[in-house]
Amino acid sequence: MRIADVLRGNQVALAPGSGLEAVCPAHSTETVPVNRRDVSLPERKREPKAEASERRRTAVDRSPRLSAAAFDNLIKALDVKVIALTEILVPRGYRAEMGRVDAPGIHYSLAGAGRFSIDGGPFQPLQPGVLIIVPPSTPFTIEVDGDAPRLKRMDQSCWKRDPEMGLLRGSVSGQLPEVVQICGFFKASFGTTVDLFGDLAVPVIEHFDATDRIDEKLREAMQELLHEEIGAGAMTAALLKQVIISLVRRSLKSSQSWAERFSVLSDPQITRAFSEMAARPGAAHTVHSLALTAGMSRSAFMARFAEIVGRSPMTLLREMRMRQAALDLSTTSAPIESVASDAGYESRSSFVRAFKAAYGQDPTEYRARSKP
Repeated sequence: MRIADVLRGNQVALAPGSGLEAVCPAHSTETVPVNRRDVSLPERKREPKAEASERRRTAVDRSPRLSAAAFDNLIKALDVKVIALTEILVPRGYRAEMGRVDAPGIHYSLAGAGRFSIDGGPFQPLQPGVLIIVPPSTPFTIEVDGDAPRLKRMDQSCWKRDPEMGLLRGSVSGQLPEVVQICGFFKASFGTTVDLFGDLAVPVIEHFDATDRIDEKLREAMQELLHEEIGAGAMTAALLKQVIISLVRRSLKSSQSWAERFSVLSDPQITRAFSEMAARPGAAHTVHSLALTAGMSRSAFMARFAEIVGRSPMTLLREMRMRQAALDLSTTSAPIESVASDAGYESRSSFVRAFKAAYGQDPTEYRARSKP
């Protein structure tokens, strides 16, 4: 994946296997006007009780009703990859900008008070415990007021590795931080093409407290990336996956659920069928059996599944089966016939053809190349 222009107007590089090596504009002496517009969230207009009741009822009717088993199935099948994580310390009187990256962004406030803007939109208060997921290619800005009428931009000289903590940090020399923020980019997908956050149209904003331990998980993930020990990638992905689980769980419990913004969670009937496929990709699923799981007719299920997910059920199922087979080939010594059977194929020859079409090499070659 090309990670470019992390800061507006700047080309940046990723440290090998770690975080962003440089993430700020080149001239710290440049200032910008202090922008205090819309720092407070707009007051919501009161609506008649009947309209409010109908709105709440409609929202509940449309929200995904996931059982605990279906939720577990989806989470087990979710593949998370961390692209970069870094820590930003913004002092009073400064502005930090994260530009367009073709991956979802994650921003978590550890300490301090300031304001943030997403894609040049209205500024909102930034407080500890605020977790923000922004859609791919969405700029993110943090501002902290100072005594001067104009804010300074943090530049590339701000970014250094802390010799004691081992963290890549963005800070201004000689200035105490007012806001401490963890920022990064990631991928979370089912199979090879269903990206959970890829079609997210608007940001997700949730507030967590210390008992949720979001800060601990993100800090540990940064340490894993920076130290590059054996298994660092898997450990980092597992830690970020815990954060995403907390985020989705919070939404599913909330009366203001945003989970329906995700295509795969937007329809409770399709979600049930999808979770069954994700939990047991090698089972003898058919369009008919999946339609029964969804509680729909075959034709209605096919049409709605394609509309929501973007591909047919059998196409997605084949992708899930190939991913499971690739994992089995790279992590076990099971015979090819067993791998094929677990992936839902009755014959070795049909499995080999499907695998080669998906990965460009047969299972034996793939296994040989995946071994260290």
